[in-house]
Amino acid sequence: MDVLEEQEEEEQRDEELKETNDELQDVEEKVSEEQVCVPADVPGFDWSSIDTSQLPSSYKMNSLKEKKLLNIADCFLQQYTHLCPDRKPLFLHPVNECGMEKFVSTTVRPTLLPYAELYHWDGCASFVSDYLTMEPLKSPLTPPSSLYSPTTILKYQRGNCFDFSVLLCSMLIGAGYDAYCVHGYATREMCTLDETLELCPLLRKPPEVPEVEIKKSNKYRIKPRPVLQSMFELQQEAKKKAETEAAQNKEGEEEKVTGEEKHKRDPLHGLWVHAWVLVLSGKREVPETFFINPFTGNSHSTMDEQFLGIESVWNHKNYWINMQDCRNGCKDLIFDLSDTIRWEMMLLGSSKPLQLPEAEKEKELPEAMDDMHKEDKSFDMPPSWVAPIQISPREFETHCSQGNKVILYKQAKLEKWAPYLNENGLVKRLTIYEDLNYTEAVEIREWFKNRDDLLDMRQVNIQTQVTTDYFSPGRLLNLKAHTYKSLEPRTERTMEFYHVARVDGLQKRVENATEMIEYFVGREDFLHVRHTEFGKKQKKIQLAGTTTDNFRPIVQIKEYFHRNLEKPADEDVAERIFLITEDVISLTYHLKDKYITASKKDFFKVAEDDRKGNEAIMTPEMCITYQAGSSEKDKKLLPLYKLLQELTIEEKRLKQRVQQSEAEVLNILEIRENEESNIKLSVSIFNTERNEMRRQQYGATEKGTEDELPGQKEQDVDYLAPFLIRLGNREQLTKGQALHVRDDCLMDFKHRLVKRVTTIQARFEKAVEELQKKKQWFQDNRNQLSTKEEDDFLACYSEAMFHIHILKLRLSREKQTAPQKYLALEEKLRKDPRLTEHLSHA
Repeated sequence: MDVLEEQEEEEQRDEELKETNDELQDVEEKVSEEQVCVPADVPGFDWSSIDTSQLPSSYKMNSLKEKKLLNIADCFLQQYTHLCPDRKPLFLHPVNECGMEKFVSTTVRPTLLPYAELYHWDGCASFVSDYLTMEPLKSPLTPPSSLYSPTTILKYQRGNCFDFSVLLCSMLIGAGYDAYCVHGYATREMCTLDETLELCPLLRKPPEVPEVEIKKSNKYRIKPRPVLQSMFELQQEAKKKAETEAAQNKEGEEEKVTGEEKHKRDPLHGLWVHAWVLVLSGKREVPETFFINPFTGNSHSTMDEQFLGIESVWNHKNYWINMQDCRNGCKDLIFDLSDTIRWEMMLLGSSKPLQLPEAEKEKELPEAMDDMHKEDKSFDMPPSWVAPIQISPREFETHCSQGNKVILYKQAKLEKWAPYLNENGLVKRLTIYEDLNYTEAVEIREWFKNRDDLLDMRQVNIQTQVTTDYFSPGRLLNLKAHTYKSLEPRTERTMEFYHVARVDGLQKRVENATEMIEYFVGREDFLHVRHTEFGKKQKKIQLAGTTTDNFRPIVQIKEYFHRNLEKPADEDVAERIFLITEDVISLTYHLKDKYITASKKDFFKVAEDDRKGNEAIMTPEMCITYQAGSSEKDKKLLPLYKLLQELTIEEKRLKQRVQQSEAEVLNILEIRENEESNIKLSVSIFNTERNEMRRQQYGATEKGTEDELPGQKEQDVDYLAPFLIRLGNREQLTKGQALHVRDDCLMDFKHRLVKRVTTIQARFEKAVEELQKKKQWFQDNRNQLSTKEEDDFLACYSEAMFHIHILKLRLSREKQTAPQKYLALEEKLRKDPRLTEHLSHA
């Protein structure tokens, strides 16, 4: 009975598979009849017109080992179709740009490029997604018939998902990651690079880490005071919160329904062919296996619902077929490629024998397949036929296809530019919209690079017309951020500063037409807030020969101080108010322990008209004091008089400081207006292509060196002196002696030139040998190195490469200039009067 039930279940499964296959075939036929149009924002490109005449011979022919690999792949494909007749054909050996069939694993060329940003996966993924232009597959149901080399893809800066994946996988393997190209299926939005329903990464908030509160049980702890709050207000807030959450949930459900409707309306859902990159955990301290979408450069979990299935994966060493069920997408897949039951590999090593189920072993296969299968065990993947992948510093700096790229997200548009492409240094702009049709902009954020004014970012709120500029450290007056509506003086604005770099510790200054508030940090006098109120400026008649100041009249100055523990609380000032127009000074001290009121002192200054002489007379009515905890009034006037005198002097000093703050604001506004009207970009002294001054200096140095080659600097050197000394500095030389001196001088100079070239050659060969040893050591110990040790090695490797490059240039230069120097000395000796006179005399 059990056997009969199992047979019935197998028959039902076969019928279901046939029905699904028939449905898929119907869908494919309908799609082919209706001519599926894949949206593309880029114009078409004729790949048949590319020039392949200058490509290496490996692009145009196959070696014996590659031909043998293609035969193995054909037999492997026959075996696969025999065992899995219901599955799609494998993507094994498409043609390259020269029309030659190449196995996909040999198209992967592991490469480590000499740029620090490309030492990590996110930098590689970001570069590939920005540098290349996406081209959709000709047929969304089948993989492409061709797969071009990464060098050609980089040259023309465009390609499909398979081209993106092969290039990114080559860079990741070169950087030490365990990366693989994946041929599978994904959603339509991912395959067509439709991110209009995705939130922009720049707008995503980082996940909040909940704070774990440690509760300490203490029965003697004082109970906290009850929070006095209106229950009605709490109910209203809860009601508003519930309405907001309901609206958000409704929007989320509508979006979810819309997404589901899109999937339902999509006749190819689950059939869209896509290629991406798989990064396994282990190498480079990768904690968890993840996917990388090469179109966007974003990482995804292997549980992501956008990935709907996997046919095969490959790297530069082998090719694996997925034998697991993908009904639930990639959620249930196990990425243990050594498991021969879940992953069928093409080339089998001696350490990993093929393990087929017993039922499959009993099936009869052609003898040719068995023979080829035996050969597989001892066959290794041939080296890549692709030329070395190279990216020049100028190409790497461009970072975007044609220097510009536009990405549409949900209610947001992101634009990217290459550095120095825009005259104002703009490299990135994010425009946030209120609607999904990108018609009404709400906010604009711009990022800048290489600006002389150190402007990093600008944020503009279109609705409120408020602009915020953010600056890097190093500006004059240490400005950090500036929020404003207009650069006109005495308008509403907020300035933030790098307080650590300022002597006064100013952190922020808030200003409008009537007041100015300054916030301080880390001051020795414990001042943290200064609040100044201004009055209306009165129009004064300016007499001839006089000048009027441009400062606003000060009405009141308030200062707030932190607690100074070195002083008693009733002697430590907490608040100081100068009512300048009313000639009143008010002091409020910090609270003492177990007191609810603070000590206060109010001083009433004598008007200048009421003074008798130059000094004011102190009376008890001029000061009102309140001492917390004491009912007696301080009857001693002398301490109060001295305190009043000190406060009067402090008031004058504060007026000057407020005026200095106003002058500083005006100065900053004037500088900002000049900077915005005349934007300048800074260029590194090492960037000789853009640094005009540095290029001129370098050209002058080169020209001077070339002028010195024939012997301009050597005119002061007497080459004949050592040889004339041997003859005793004779005034009269015979013809034979003169010829002998000349030949000895030229021969000695020739030996010195050869010795110089030989020395540089030996240094060059030694540096190359050491570099090869370092490279071999790194390859042998890569798996045991930490990320920091690996980065340090890569930095040393780049430095060694630079040293070898310099030696190579010096060697080439010496070889080129040695004949010129020899001929120049020969000409100089021919014209030397000491030799010509002796030769003519003889």
